[in-house]
Amino acid sequence: MKKNILSIVLVFLFISAVGFVVIKFKKDDSARAATQYTLLERSGTLAEMPEWQTTKLNAAKLTAAIKANSKDLKSQIALTNLFIMEARATGNYTYYDKAAMKNVNNILAADPNNFEALTLKSLLYLSQHHFADGLATANQAQSINPFNAFVYGILVDGNVEMGNYDTAVSNAQKMMSIRPDLRSYARASYLREIYGDYPGAIDAMHLAVDAGVPGDESTEWARVQLGHLYENYGDLLNAEMQYTIAMQNRKNYAYALAGLARIAQSKKEYNKAINFYQQADSLVNDFSFKEELVDVYQLTGQKDKAAVTSKIVIDEMNKNATGAAKDETIGHYADRELAYAYLKINEYDKALEHALAEYNRRPNNIDVNETLAWVYYQKGEPAKALPYIQAALKTNSKNPTLLCRAGLIFEKSGDKAKAKECLEGAFKNNANIPATLKTSSELALKEI
Repeated sequence: MKKNILSIVLVFLFISAVGFVVIKFKKDDSARAATQYTLLERSGTLAEMPEWQTTKLNAAKLTAAIKANSKDLKSQIALTNLFIMEARATGNYTYYDKAAMKNVNNILAADPNNFEALTLKSLLYLSQHHFADGLATANQAQSINPFNAFVYGILVDGNVEMGNYDTAVSNAQKMMSIRPDLRSYARASYLREIYGDYPGAIDAMHLAVDAGVPGDESTEWARVQLGHLYENYGDLLNAEMQYTIAMQNRKNYAYALAGLARIAQSKKEYNKAINFYQQADSLVNDFSFKEELVDVYQLTGQKDKAAVTSKIVIDEMNKNATGAAKDETIGHYADRELAYAYLKINEYDKALEHALAEYNRRPNNIDVNETLAWVYYQKGEPAKALPYIQAALKTNSKNPTLLCRAGLIFEKSGDKAKAKECLEGAFKNNANIPATLKTSSELALKEI
């Protein structure tokens, strides 16, 4: 009898708990549906950008059109595009991704096969690092319109992130045949870099920059990528020139400031590097600036500042990751980034936890394999690192950081010949390699 009563009580409690979860989910869902997103005011340098007045005017017109006619899907698409562009310009992805995702979901509720909405939804998924979802949605869009260059660009990005490199190349070729422009040239450059062709990657990114309008965010983003290619190829003078031009064309462009910080760091001008990173961090919400600041603080013996900055990065990334698990319209997966952040503070078990989480989502991606290999190496387990670093090298990438890490792993695993090949490849062109990694790699090469 007691057993029956206990069973009844447990069933009742289970039903009550489920009911509570369902009610809470419905309330959260209703709250999200009721939220109205508007264009946020910019401040500081961002408010002085030449496109800001036009952006505000367009946002006001589109919002008025949608308010007058809630079925105006064309205006909803345009406003979604505006939110996505504003996220890029300001770095406020948390807010504008939610705003854009709400719009595309509303459009798709009315028209499930709306091509533009599907392409934008896939783009948003990629922005949030929901790469498998983004690729699936892009494939759905491509089946509706197989002659659109933009969707092939998203397919390139999604397939690269999932490690489907051959498919990404095919998508890039299709994109280029439909519309050779900044976006298609930039993707061609990225793929050439992945396959180890730095001269070809630089040539293609030059074409991307030349195809853009000087001062536009997309053009200066491409110019910064060109600068980074020059860094990895060992041409720091050209790298610095590209960052300087980007700064001239787009005042205080955060990513150009970060590029100049790396150049200053390579010259051991650490105070200058810190100043550039701090400026960049004050302009755009991008954790990479703080992560690179941590490196400079550690190099200059500022351990307290490094620890505080690392904690800020980790706390914010974990907050976003928690949001991503609860709601597709907020936050993004950041396990690969968290793995590196935990490595900086020597929390190897946490780093491994996040590296494995990322690997389980996309085991074919070379960057993810590199991350997992490096975590195992840092944990003192080079044998476990070996298969992952071998997978990371499968495209013949010549990225100097990857080659240094590979060389160190091969050296600890006893493959001296492969270690020497990788380390000599990393130093071949005097690339800009992170200082601590460069020092340990140079020592290993001398001992081989």
